[in-house]
Amino acid sequence: MYKLCFFVPESHLVQTKQALFDVGAGRIGDYDSCAWQCLGQGQFRPREGSDPYLGKQGEVEVVYEYKVELVCEDNLIREALSALKQAHPYEEPAYEIFRMEAL
Repeated sequence: MYKLCFFVPESHLVQTKQALFDVGAGRIGDYDSCAWQCLGQGQFRPREGSDPYLGKQGEVEVVYEYKVELVCEDNLIREALSALKQAHPYEEPAYEIFRMEAL
């Protein structure tokens, strides 16, 4: 099992989570569409050669984003990551993947 965490602007929160749920991420036992989320601020500076969804090249952009965490079975993680990248508006979405151990 993996835990997938990602950061997304509110404008794409629902559709990005749904894309992950559609491939089977976010299932815990007899429950689906499970996720945890909180609002915070992210920042980035698009560099030369980038094609930013928000902001301008060379300028630091601060934006409200949600951090979303959900679980994903081993056999679905690559498909979930692909779904995340397709649904997310950013050219380079920020995400983390953690391997979880059963105890």
